[in-house]
Amino acid sequence: MPLVTSKEIFQKAYEGKYAIGAFNVNNMEIIQGIVDAAKEESSPLILQVSAGARKYANPNYLKKLVEAAIIDSNLPIVLHLDHGDSFELCKQCIDDGFTSVMIDASHHPFEENIAITKKVVEYAHSKGVVVEAELGRLAGIEDAVNVSEKDATFTNPEEAAEFVEKTGVDSLAIAIGTSHGAYKFKGEPNLDFERLETITKLLPNFPLVLHGASTVMPDFVKLCNEYGGNIPGAQGVPEEMLRRAALLGVCKINIDTDLRLAMTAAIRKSLAEDPKNFDPRSYLGVGRKAIKEMVQHKIANVLGSSNTL
Repeated sequence: MPLVTSKEIFQKAYEGKYAIGAFNVNNMEIIQGIVDAAKEESSPLILQVSAGARKYANPNYLKKLVEAAIIDSNLPIVLHLDHGDSFELCKQCIDDGFTSVMIDASHHPFEENIAITKKVVEYAHSKGVVVEAELGRLAGIEDAVNVSEKDATFTNPEEAAEFVEKTGVDSLAIAIGTSHGAYKFKGEPNLDFERLETITKLLPNFPLVLHGASTVMPDFVKLCNEYGGNIPGAQGVPEEMLRRAALLGVCKINIDTDLRLAMTAAIRKSLAEDPKNFDPRSYLGVGRKAIKEMVQHKIANVLGSSNTL
């Protein structure tokens, strides 16, 4: 099975009221853990590559690892560029074989965001590639994305409808209260579901996307801190809120921080319990297993995409 686009799987997800997990990948073990989980759960999958991942692992290596995952699993997998910040980067990824790209021009004024996004859409669609864009700005830090709380803005529903109409974009990342990184909420977690419902009414049957949607699972934070970590007060989006978002038209939920925490917690524990171990296959294997178990949980209990193939 070749790489697929998100268009078909999003339509099915929208109608079935579940979401597709979009997991950030950086190396072989992370890809293997995610793909093994999706295979066991019989779930479609989006593997996404950020600017930081491209710098760390080299785009050629990542693409070949994803191709290997498809051969091994025979799953419908989307290869997606996460937070592309320019037409040039999106074009490069499209030319390199990505089946989906995100152009994030949300830091520009509304009309400029439209112009940049439309340019990407026109090129991508000519090559059979789908495009995600962003309207509104999420606070937090993830790789090259760094937005302060004062610069964060929620998505305006009327602007969202106008944006989609003028750009021809295939999906839209919206800001309703999630944020990047491990410190998403200082107080009680809260998402603006009323805003989400308004956007859904203005954009019926249109795939919406949630970025910054890791739960920052407390067990992993606790494990990291028990074995030498220092991430106090980390807090993410409660899983019941993510499930509700999927029921209201969110078709793609991005998960990155939970992957990092699961792998890091497992490796920290493994090395602390066996300080003589210097075999990367051993401790990276433990990290891979932790990712698989966490992703299976997300697919089955949060995204709702189990047994949808």
